[in-house]
Amino acid sequence: MDAKNRFETRTTFFLLRLEWLGGLAICAALTVRHFSEMRWAVFAGLFAVIDVIGYIPGAVAFRRSRDGRISRWYFVAYNTMHSLVTAGVVAGLWAVLVKPEWALLALPLHLLGDRALFGNSLKPFGVSFEPESHPEYADFERKYSTSTGRRCDASRRDADAVRL
Repeated sequence: MDAKNRFETRTTFFLLRLEWLGGLAICAALTVRHFSEMRWAVFAGLFAVIDVIGYIPGAVAFRRSRDGRISRWYFVAYNTMHSLVTAGVVAGLWAVLVKPEWALLALPLHLLGDRALFGNSLKPFGVSFEPESHPEYADFERKYSTSTGRRCDASRRDADAVRL
């Protein structure tokens, strides 16, 4: 929401997902438009590498963990591979060292798809690797949604901070 209140209400999170969906639609349209120019093996590899490095190892470790706690390095790997900055660096290096090509659209397609369709973004260390409600956040959410404080106008009273 802002620099002092780093959470989203259902509405603001929905609006963010709509923005990401707009970017996803543009990338998808470009992919369809340049279908015949696409090197599909490169596309598939770039699309997959994000999860092969950034998600699958952490997901396996999480499922194998008895208490759900895993090394922070899995979070770092996830966040690094699911970063638009990393994707931009990879695409830039690929364009310079290999060649600019439409297959690079796999990177924003994957990341924008994760954000727009699944609501996933970067993972903080203090939450479960796989999505589950954090008890303290659930408590905050309940308190926020029923707040009648003077700084809470009627439009916010029924809003909560849950993702769609």
